[in-house]
Amino acid sequence: MSVSTPQGESRKTTPQNNGSGFNPRSYLKEVRAEALRVTWPTRRNTMITTGAVLLMATITCIFFFIVDQAIGLGVRELFGVGG
Repeated sequence: MSVSTPQGESRKTTPQNNGSGFNPRSYLKEVRAEALRVTWPTRRNTMITTGAVLLMATITCIFFFIVDQAIGLGVRELFGVGG
Protein backbone atom coordinates (compact mmCIF):
# COMPACT_ATOMS: atom_id res chain seq x y z
CA MET A 1 0.00 0.00 0.00
CA SER A 2 1.45 3.38 -0.95
CA VAL A 3 0.58 6.85 0.18
CA SER A 4 -0.19 9.27 -2.60
CA THR A 5 -1.59 12.73 -3.04
CA PRO A 6 -5.30 12.72 -3.92
CA GLN A 7 -6.10 13.77 -7.46
CA GLY A 8 -6.59 17.46 -7.94
CA GLU A 9 -4.32 18.36 -5.02
CA SER A 10 -0.73 19.24 -5.60
CA ARG A 11 1.98 18.81 -3.02
CA LYS A 12 2.85 21.94 -1.16
CA THR A 13 6.45 22.95 -1.53
CA THR A 14 8.49 25.46 0.37
CA PRO A 15 9.23 28.67 -1.48
CA GLN A 16 12.58 28.63 -3.20
CA ASN A 17 15.13 31.36 -2.65
CA ASN A 18 15.96 32.79 -6.04
CA GLY A 19 19.46 33.78 -4.98
CA SER A 20 18.35 37.20 -3.83
CA GLY A 21 20.58 36.91 -0.75
CA PHE A 22 20.25 38.71 2.53
CA ASN A 23 18.33 41.97 2.51
CA PRO A 24 19.14 44.03 5.65
CA ARG A 25 16.26 46.46 5.11
CA SER A 26 13.71 43.65 4.85
CA TYR A 27 15.25 41.90 7.85
CA LEU A 28 15.03 45.01 10.04
CA LYS A 29 11.46 45.62 8.91
CA GLU A 30 10.51 42.07 9.94
CA VAL A 31 12.32 42.41 13.28
CA ARG A 32 10.46 45.64 14.01
CA ALA A 33 7.11 44.05 13.11
CA GLU A 34 7.86 41.09 15.36
CA ALA A 35 8.95 43.35 18.25
CA LEU A 36 5.63 45.20 18.04
CA ARG A 37 3.79 41.89 18.57
CA VAL A 38 5.68 41.08 21.77
CA THR A 39 3.72 41.45 25.01
CA TRP A 40 6.15 43.34 27.21
CA PRO A 41 5.85 43.07 31.02
CA THR A 42 4.85 46.08 33.03
CA ARG A 43 7.35 47.89 35.22
CA ARG A 44 5.62 46.45 38.31
CA ASN A 45 5.86 42.88 36.98
CA THR A 46 9.53 43.37 36.16
CA MET A 47 10.28 44.68 39.65
CA ILE A 48 8.40 41.82 41.34
CA THR A 49 10.15 39.20 39.22
CA THR A 50 13.55 40.81 39.80
CA GLY A 51 12.92 40.89 43.55
CA ALA A 52 11.89 37.23 43.54
CA VAL A 53 15.05 36.24 41.66
CA LEU A 54 17.29 38.21 44.03
CA LEU A 55 15.52 36.72 47.07
CA MET A 56 15.89 33.17 45.77
CA ALA A 57 19.56 33.78 44.91
CA THR A 58 20.16 35.08 48.45
CA ILE A 59 18.39 32.11 50.03
CA THR A 60 20.39 29.73 47.83
CA CYS A 61 23.67 31.43 48.81
CA ILE A 62 22.84 31.17 52.50
CA PHE A 63 21.83 27.51 52.13
CA PHE A 64 25.06 26.52 50.37
CA PHE A 65 27.14 28.55 52.83
CA ILE A 66 25.60 26.63 55.74
CA VAL A 67 26.04 23.27 53.97
CA ASP A 68 29.67 24.14 53.13
CA GLN A 69 30.39 25.10 56.72
CA ALA A 70 28.79 21.90 58.02
CA ILE A 71 30.79 19.72 55.62
CA GLY A 72 33.98 21.61 56.48
CA LEU A 73 33.34 21.14 60.21
CA GLY A 74 32.72 17.43 59.65
CA VAL A 75 35.94 17.01 57.68
CA ARG A 76 37.94 18.91 60.30
CA GLU A 77 36.49 16.81 63.11
CA LEU A 78 36.88 13.52 61.22
CA PHE A 79 40.42 14.01 59.94
CA GLY A 80 41.74 16.66 62.33
CA VAL A 81 42.94 18.87 59.49
CA GLY A 82 42.25 22.46 58.65
CA GLY A 83 41.95 25.57 60.77
